[in-house]
This record gives sequence, C-alpha cells and structure tokens, in this order.
Amino acid sequence: MHYVYIIQSKNDNSYYTGSTADLKNRIAEHNKGRSTYTSTKMAYILVWYCGFNNKKKALDFEKYLKQGSGFAFARKRLV
Repeated sequence: MHYVYIIQSKNDNSYYTGSTADLKNRIAEHNKGRSTYTSTKMAYILVWYCGFNNKKKALDFEKYLKQGSGFAFARKRLV
C-alpha cells in the first residue's frame, strides 16, 4: 500500500501533505526532525490519510493536494 497523508504541526497549526509506503515510520521521522522541510515545526499529529494500491495514483493525488483546487479541497474537506 501507498499512503497520502496530511499532518498538522502542534507548534503553529500548519499542515504538510506527503506520501509514503510506511505511514507509521514516516510520521515518526517527521516527529524526530529527519525531514528537512518539516523539522522546524515539530511535533506533528496525523489528521488525514488515504491508502492506494498503486504508487503512481498516490503520487498523483499528493501532487493534486499540493496545487490550487486540490489544496483548497484538502483544507475544506479533509482537515
């Protein structure tokens, strides 16, 4: 399985969208500061995720959520 997820910073309530094959480990990496982009806003909580059987579909959906209408959709409907 491949997952698309949204985490929220407990520090400033900002959101980060990402994808991974190992969701539990990836969230732990974010909270240990091992992700360059999110290391300054630790700690994080998982607020939404979705599983995909196909890695390409997961990456395409992640990309959609990070752009224009997908960003708005995520903020209005997913979190």
